[in-house]
Amino acid sequence: MTVMPHAVERWTVADLEKTPADGLRYELIDGILHVSPAPRPVHQDALLELAVMLRAAVPKPMKVYVAPLDWQPDNVTSLQPDLLVVRRADVLERNVVAPLVLAVEVLSRSTRRYDEVLKASVYAEHEVASYWLVDPDVPSIVAYDLKDDRYVEVGRASGDESVTLTTPFEVTVTPNSLVSG
Repeated sequence: MTVMPHAVERWTVADLEKTPADGLRYELIDGILHVSPAPRPVHQDALLELAVMLRAAVPKPMKVYVAPLDWQPDNVTSLQPDLLVVRRADVLERNVVAPLVLAVEVLSRSTRRYDEVLKASVYAEHEVASYWLVDPDVPSIVAYDLKDDRYVEVGRASGDESVTLTTPFEVTVTPNSLVSG
């Protein structure tokens, strides 16, 4: 994870149009640019398995997307959750600006703290209803729902354990099934 300097004090969503198409992930939090490396295969395996699982479970008024898709709730914030669930009506031509129904981050060594702390606080601040953290290295999932402006844990599982989550829709997740494919 790298924080990039900029000629002006704060980056904006419009400034992101000038970043290179180089396979890196460019995200903004409060006008500060964060750059992450491309994910590892184990990350992509977990992401793809979870996307397939969620796509089968998501109600028709919602849609599942995988990164890169920009979620830009304001002019100085642009995040690319690994997986996001949105209301179909909230999808714009290039991005999403409405609060997400669900944001999922697949943890990696280089982004763990960023995902667990910084991104979680941004998601909560912008009223993302549910937030899940998936760890492919120690197959596990921790799910949170937004209650009174903060995330409260609503489920967790590791290895061959299963957890049935009921929000934002019902789905059962077994972490080992996300990485053993």
